[in-house]
Amino acid sequence: MFSFKDKVVIVTGGSQGIGECIARDFMKFDAKVIIIDKTTSDIPCHMFYEGDLTDIRVIEDFVKVVLEKFDSIDYLINNACMGNGGILNSDYDDFIYTQKLCVAAPFMLAKLFASHFSLNGSIVNIASTRALQSQTNTECYTAAKGGILALTHALAITLKDKIRVNCISPGWIDTTASKYSKEDHAQHPVGRIGVPKDISNAVQFLCSDKSSFMTGENLIIDGGMSKLMIYHDDGGWQYDPKV
Repeated sequence: MFSFKDKVVIVTGGSQGIGECIARDFMKFDAKVIIIDKTTSDIPCHMFYEGDLTDIRVIEDFVKVVLEKFDSIDYLINNACMGNGGILNSDYDDFIYTQKLCVAAPFMLAKLFASHFSLNGSIVNIASTRALQSQTNTECYTAAKGGILALTHALAITLKDKIRVNCISPGWIDTTASKYSKEDHAQHPVGRIGVPKDISNAVQFLCSDKSSFMTGENLIIDGGMSKLMIYHDDGGWQYDPKV
C-alpha cells in the first residue's frame, strides 16, 4: 500500500478519463487533490479550478490560487491533452493549440511550482506510445506526446536537486467502458485492452518512495502491444491497404 495522506496532488485534465481515475485514486489515499480542467466536474476533490491551460493567464492565476491555499505541493500530474487531427485536416492554430496544452503548459507549471515542491516531490507526465509510433493523420497529438516525453528527461536533470520527474506512455486505454471484440483484446500480448486504473497504479508508484531511484524515465504501459512484430498473414494478421 502507498501512503499519500495529506499529500497535495495536482492533476491536470482530471475531469474525465485517465485523469479522473488518477484523481479519484489519490483521494482514496486521503490526498488533497487539486484538479484543473476546462470541463466542469462534480468530483469531490479538495479544489477544482476551471480553465484552459493554453492560456498563460490561466496558468499563472491557477498557480497563485494554489499557493495561496497551500505552502507547498507534493505531486504534479501533467495529464491534460487532446488530439486535434493531423496534417490532412488541421491548420497551424490546431497544431499550436495542442502543443501549448500538452507541452508548454506542463513546462510552465513545472517552472512556476519548481521552488514550491515539498521534500521527495515528483512530477509525472502522461505521454503516449504515439510518441514512438503513429497512425495516419495524428501529427498534432503525436508531436505533443513526443515533446512531453523529451521534456521529462530535460526537467529531470534541471530539477535533480529538488524533485524527480518521470513519464508514462499509455497504449490503448479504454476510458469509456466500451465493448470490444475478442480480436481487439487478443492483439495485446497480455490478452486485454488497458483501463485507466492501469495508468493510475503506475502514477502512484512513480510518486511513492518505492520509485526513489527512478527519474527521467518513461514507463510504457500498453499490454506489450508495441513489442509485437506484425507480418502479413502471420498469426491471423492481414494487411489491407484500403485501411
